[in-house]
Amino acid sequence: MSRTRAAARSDTSSHDGGPLLDVSGVTLQYKTPKHLVMATYRVDFKVFEGDRFVLLGPSGCGKSTLLKSVGGYLPPTEGTITLKGKTVTRPGPDRMMVFQEFDQLLPWKTVKQNVMFPLLASHRLSGREAEERAMHYIDKVNLTKFADSHPHTLSGGMKQRVAIARGMAMEPDILLMDEPFAALDALTRRKMQDELLALWQDTHFTVLFVTHSIPEAIKIGSRILLLSPHPGQVKAELDTAAAGETPATLEKRIQHMLFEDEIEEAENV
Repeated sequence: MSRTRAAARSDTSSHDGGPLLDVSGVTLQYKTPKHLVMATYRVDFKVFEGDRFVLLGPSGCGKSTLLKSVGGYLPPTEGTITLKGKTVTRPGPDRMMVFQEFDQLLPWKTVKQNVMFPLLASHRLSGREAEERAMHYIDKVNLTKFADSHPHTLSGGMKQRVAIARGMAMEPDILLMDEPFAALDALTRRKMQDELLALWQDTHFTVLFVTHSIPEAIKIGSRILLLSPHPGQVKAELDTAAAGETPATLEKRIQHMLFEDEIEEAENV
């Protein structure tokens, strides 16, 4: 275990309660037409209530697959995933996912109807209660004026705000976000990052966020788990609020950690 990872684990001991989400020794595999692919190997991490926890790594390191397993869509080959002490075995309303694709909204439904849909489908609320809850979170993402609009009339950033509102309206234990801003242009992406942080400041929800962008991970995350290239293994766990470190120096340190193997190999040639 690296000193960085050990220090990060000791930092988590300052939390009053136990972890909300506990991923322990998780190995994940999936089949393609030709191969059995190992996506991650014995990954460990803990997410506490109110965390903005980021999974960061290069393409193919298994971070999205890991997120889907937390969502209950892919059982671990090895290890366990528990939420509030209960083993995750299938999808549930306690874990809501936001994807990067803009087509995750139902095109024939309005913004309000899209946000209401999972509330009604899960029979958690009556029609009136679902509408009130939906409008509350639509207001949180500053889309009240567009509540009766259909998705095709919205920009990419607005569609993502609807998806976030829909996820939060279920008031899950943890919001799972799979590179939700990756398909946006650079300016809209930065704006959405700012809006997500403002929303977190308002409600302090727990989020597990996947990205391959180091600057985005530093901006969004309170803690960052670095995963190695395929198959994904834990390289380090970092606290972005560590004393004496600027975003620029943290970015350089992360770059070195993610690519240190390649750097050392090149130096030894």
